[in-house]
Order: sequence, then structure tokens, then C-alpha cells
Amino acid sequence: MAESPDHISCQELVELVTGYLERALPPAETALFEQHLNFCEGCVWYVDQLRRTMAATGRLGADDIAAEDRDRLLAAFRGWPPS
Repeated sequence: MAESPDHISCQELVELVTGYLERALPPAETALFEQHLNFCEGCVWYVDQLRRTMAATGRLGADDIAAEDRDRLLAAFRGWPPS
């Protein structure tokens, strides 16, 4: 979790964001996450962008993507991150 029991860094927020958006963080981590958002405009923007992305892509189903496009995407991310 956090380096300090009183706050989290931007990097720590990035590591916790999925759990936060899925409401899976323990209450103490949720409080630290939200406290960070109160003071960091960049992280507010980041979380908002992820929320929007999840809302848009959450409407896509496996059948919405052509098989050849799916295969290209899987191949592109298979070696992620690039060396």
C-alpha cells in the first residue's frame, strides 16, 4: 500500500485505480485515494479518463470486434510492455 500512512503518491494511485473504480479497495485505502484526489488535479483527470474509457468499452462485446481485429490487438499486447 502507501509509503506513508497519511497519504499516497500519484504512482500509488495509479496502482490502486482499478480497485477503486471497482469499489474493491478496503475503506482505509479508499479514504487515502479520495484524499489524494482532493489535492491532485492531474490524478482527478486520470481517474475521470479511465471512468470514461471503462464506460465506453464496457458496452463492447466479443462479437462487436471482428476476429481479425481481435487477433491483431491480442498480438500487439502479447509482448507488452515493449522491450
